[in-house]
Amino acid sequence: IRDQISALNAIAQGSSASGGINELEDLKSLLKLDKLPLRIEAFDISNISGKEATGAMVSFYRGVPDKNNYRRFRIKTVEGIDDYKMLSEVIARRYSRLVRENLALPDLVLVDGGRSHFCVAEKGIKKLGISIPLVSIAKDRENLYIKKRMSPINLSFDTPALNLIRRIRN
Repeated sequence: IRDQISALNAIAQGSSASGGINELEDLKSLLKLDKLPLRIEAFDISNISGKEATGAMVSFYRGVPDKNNYRRFRIKTVEGIDDYKMLSEVIARRYSRLVRENLALPDLVLVDGGRSHFCVAEKGIKKLGISIPLVSIAKDRENLYIKKRMSPINLSFDTPALNLIRRIRN
């Protein structure tokens, strides 16, 4: 019974080994990536009444949260509420550090937001002279935005790739 409960918990959390790999393979196929996105980093910006602006980054490895690599960024250069400038700052700080310290880049970057958030993140990554696959997800209809595609990707509710992206975003 203990093993059955453990297996059910793993399925519910999406952390079973086969489930995670199936989701990653589905994501690789959907985004037409060259390799399996084993390391995924996701960003979101949070404001509390226009103050205490914070950028958050979560890291997933093989479809499972890697909490030791979560990061929080206090916004230092942006006054007022401007999600786009804040996202740009956080992206620049994160990846300029990885480049400067010659550390491994993620296989995929996920941004919480729509097409505009995608464009800001893409510009920030390009500015650093690096190339990392990027996707953004808009909450309203779970639209996915990717490079070289103006219209969003709409997936069915139970798609493995979308389930993984939702888990990472949440």
